[in-house]
Amino acid sequence: MLESEKTLRWYNVALIAFVSVWGLANVFNNFANQGLTVITSWILIMIFYFVPYSLIVGQLGSTFKDASGGVSSWVKETSTKRLAYYAAWTYWVVHIPYLAQKPQGILIAFSWLFKGNGNFVNETSAMTVSIMGLVIFVFFLWIASKGIATLSRIGSIAGTAMFVMSLLFILLAVSAPFMTHAKIQTPDMGAIKSYLPNFNFAYFTTISMLVFAVGGAEKISPYVNKTKNSAKEFPKGMLALAAMVAICAILGSFAMGFLFNGKDIPSDLITNGPYEGFLRLGSFYHVGNLFMILYAIANAMAQISALAFSIDAPLKILLGDADDNFIPKKLSKLNKKGTPVNGYAMTGILVSVLIIIPAIGIGNMNELYKWLLNLNAVVMPMRYLWVFFAYMLLNKQYKKFKSGYKFVKNPVVGYIIGAWCLLFTAFACILGVVPKLNYSDSPSNYMFQLALNIITPIVLVALGLILPAIARRNKKDAA
Repeated sequence: MLESEKTLRWYNVALIAFVSVWGLANVFNNFANQGLTVITSWILIMIFYFVPYSLIVGQLGSTFKDASGGVSSWVKETSTKRLAYYAAWTYWVVHIPYLAQKPQGILIAFSWLFKGNGNFVNETSAMTVSIMGLVIFVFFLWIASKGIATLSRIGSIAGTAMFVMSLLFILLAVSAPFMTHAKIQTPDMGAIKSYLPNFNFAYFTTISMLVFAVGGAEKISPYVNKTKNSAKEFPKGMLALAAMVAICAILGSFAMGFLFNGKDIPSDLITNGPYEGFLRLGSFYHVGNLFMILYAIANAMAQISALAFSIDAPLKILLGDADDNFIPKKLSKLNKKGTPVNGYAMTGILVSVLIIIPAIGIGNMNELYKWLLNLNAVVMPMRYLWVFFAYMLLNKQYKKFKSGYKFVKNPVVGYIIGAWCLLFTAFACILGVVPKLNYSDSPSNYMFQLALNIITPIVLVALGLILPAIARRNKKDAA
């Protein structure tokens, strides 16, 4: 790339990355798990995980600047085609729980928009919601297969709106006690002990949600080589990103302490919290339901856009450069509109199963939504493991590859940092399978969720082991 085409500055990189990585839901989800002590957790996760993770992505993106397959290309260049296939499979298959939850998010947004309260979440049975969610998912599976361009514009508008609403929430909530004399809901917010976590087993089962919140930095790798003086400005942009995320996370958690009692957290905070929060802010600032309605509209659009694009984009990454030694040709078959119809069918079957089966053992929508979110926090970070794996191998083969930007110059130190990030991610995923409810409250529900949390990742990964066997058999039959 010509130097004149490298137009991005560090602040451009930071803003692009911030919009793609951060969201308001991260504040609510982690406050629901840890209360005010999450502020200390945010500081620790930023320093010891997010900053190195972002800079590792910067080096991988710079080293393999012409690679089109992202993480799978990095793994292919540093190891083997087989491992690259598994990386691509992991990237795709972790979106299955994500797709299963999006219809629920749409239903919640519309229920608040049209009913003005969160009763839908607490009163509707899990099976009813699952059937409605399945209908929504099948509809958008059909929409995505048509490749409607309008969804792109909706996604851009929704992304911007959600970004603005996130910043607005923090600004209004932090200002509320001083501008409107609103009562601070969490007691002892001035005491240091209120922010110190108890590093016990229960605490460590919640860190997967923190990892889930700050993950996804590999999306910004294409911008490394579009950055002016990338060796200096890209890491500066990543540090600015970390600072922005840290500020939003910490201030957002403070704001949560003003609006909700961190020592007596509502059971539906994850599902209804953002809407309830904006409703309270509307009351404080005497604008009624305005903030809640704006958020509900923005979130509904964002959920719809994310659902449609997450059906299509990860599948195209998996099948776009498919090796017929690992992926059967029938799976990559395209129709006249360029849609991988059999790939869509596989997506539809897996998501449908994950939408319906959990509702059999989980009684209400609130618990179902929280369970699926927790499952996402266990499964989604599995794709980050391949980023750190590729970085470890890159440092092991440091003489073979040239990079315009290096996170650390010493390959041994680089390897150790990559190994730390990989082990920490794996540790978070493994402990994240523990259900976030008391065993004594409902032993059967607890064991059902635990079984699903263990079985689901194993099944999703195991399916990736089956496809190469089918591909080999197809090639043998063809011969």
